[in-house]
Amino acid sequence: MGNNLLQGKKGIIFGALDDKSIAWKVAERCVEEGAQITLTNAPVALRFGGIQKLGEALNAPVIPADATSDEDLEALIDQSTEALGGKLDFVLHSIGMSLNVRKNRAYTDLKYDWMHKTFDISAISFHRVMQMAMKKDAMNDWGSILALTYIAAQRVFPDYNEMAESKALLESFARSFGYHWAKAKNVRVNTISQSPTMTTAGSGVKGFDEFFSYADKMSPLGNASADACADYCVAMFSDLTRYVTMQNLFHDGGFSRMGMSPDVLNQ
Repeated sequence: MGNNLLQGKKGIIFGALDDKSIAWKVAERCVEEGAQITLTNAPVALRFGGIQKLGEALNAPVIPADATSDEDLEALIDQSTEALGGKLDFVLHSIGMSLNVRKNRAYTDLKYDWMHKTFDISAISFHRVMQMAMKKDAMNDWGSILALTYIAAQRVFPDYNEMAESKALLESFARSFGYHWAKAKNVRVNTISQSPTMTTAGSGVKGFDEFFSYADKMSPLGNASADACADYCVAMFSDLTRYVTMQNLFHDGGFSRMGMSPDVLNQ
């Protein structure tokens, strides 16, 4: 049962692919809490996921958009504000893709054109979304913008490849653009650094199952689930967190503060 934390609020959710994805869970929780939303993903992703079914279940328009295209983003924002009947109160950026990871290219032997694509899709798209929303004056005062990130932005996880640099750039955009959004319209911008999560994208990373188990043992509270992350996103979209901005917020069961765990040593 919802608590109407987002009653009357409107938002865009980027990146829902299937019922394992965090964005999917966030979309469900936002609607449960009283929000109206639109859903978006790249046109190619729409063909492989079940986002249309999610849209039908949540009465949420599904609007295809390539997040690396200014034209697509402008159309997305225009169509979303029209469909929702007003400006936006929140946006979730849950987008990430690396061809180098998909093709098992070693970090020391990357294809740079693929790296550029990784940065464009996974990080620069966040800046594009915020810049377009600001140019279109599409956000309400005291709105909230979130992007999902990972602790590899601060620490070395070799198999995460150049996605680590991508997440570091993403977090920097949140801080820098967060200042401008705060001064312009009191909009806050934050990133949530989530635990390893059993999503379709996450499970494609080499050695993910073993690392998921390791992180679960290292974290005093265990790994945070996609459902728990959705709860956190709802809290960040709500009026209860109005003065939290330009932060990278760890949502990882305590993993980010651990040095070593007896559970891991004993194993």
